[in-house]
Amino acid sequence: MGLKDVELKLISELIKNSRRSDRELAKAIGISQPTVSRVRLRLEKEGLIEYTAVPNLAKLGFEIIAIILGTRNVEKHPQLELPKAQDFIKRHPNTIFVASGLGLGGDKLGISIHKNYAEYSKFMQELKAEWVDIMNVGTFLISLKGNDVLQPLSFKGFADYLKKEEEPK
Repeated sequence: MGLKDVELKLISELIKNSRRSDRELAKAIGISQPTVSRVRLRLEKEGLIEYTAVPNLAKLGFEIIAIILGTRNVEKHPQLELPKAQDFIKRHPNTIFVASGLGLGGDKLGISIHKNYAEYSKFMQELKAEWVDIMNVGTFLISLKGNDVLQPLSFKGFADYLKKEEEPK
């Protein structure tokens, strides 16, 4: 089931700024305010949109984003211990994304945010200690200090990408 043109336009506008009123959104999209209200409510109920802020992590004092690649020992652990993984994530709320996948020799990927290297190091010690028998873990560290970040974490560019997807080919 694909999204309709109006739905994609609304999602795109909400990604850019979810604090706008339905009236402002209607004007930007070129449809009526009641239609925006009805479509927004349906998209919320269906779980297609939810609201959150994307903070500037560096300005909040965070120095590191860690991309964690895990390779599960399938012979010893053919199934991932989901409750154990969920517990670890719950105890480490700086973990912002975890998923199964495939690539670069791994089958699990996580993303975590850390105030400094000491915090990151403690996090990794706990992760490796709890998962030592289950998977091998490697990381790619991103420094949020300096000029190394070419594109800050944001979905505004993705909003423009959605608009391109809705245009006739």
